Amino acid sequence: MPKNLAKVQKKIAKKKGNVSSLHENSRDAKRLRRAGARSEKLEKVAAARGRATQPLLPFSSTPIKRTDCLNYLFTSSYLARDFTELSTLQASRRPGRPTSTREDTLKQQRDAEAKEYVSGLWLPDMEDPETVEKLKDWSGEWMNLNTLRYVRVKQDGTRHASSFPPKGQS
Repeated sequence: MPKNLAKVQKKIAKKKGNVSSLHENSRDAKRLRRAGARSEKLEKVAAARGRATQPLLPFSSTPIKRTDCLNYLFTSSYLARDFTELSTLQASRRPGRPTSTREDTLKQQRDAEAKEYVSGLWLPDMEDPETVEKLKDWSGEWMNLNTLRYVRVKQDGTRHASSFPPKGQS
């Protein structure tokens, strides 16, 4: 049985002719609705996956020489990435109503990331030219991450060398 919406439409069109002439609760109309819902769900999952796999920091071709520049870039882009969605959720909520699940999730995520940033965030060493070149050529595979040099950057700007994968003591 076809699962793709286009395949379902094609199969029904072959059998019945015009798809718009179907009865509302017929088997074919139900198949079309299921296939449409399935394709919408797959598009939504693909969009979420695309947002999740976006790079955290835009990698440039030259090494970054100042840690405070990296700190500013990280706080302005990564930590504040969900600020607009969170503010729209808060604005759309009526007074006296509990927060939505999505709003709670965003707040917890923001707090956890801010806490991790204060204690030290584990990042590739962007001051090392060799690491920058390896990041540009990185294919996205987990196995190639151990060739990069890592540092732990704290909010106050201090940084110290780390290893891959983090073992808790770095």
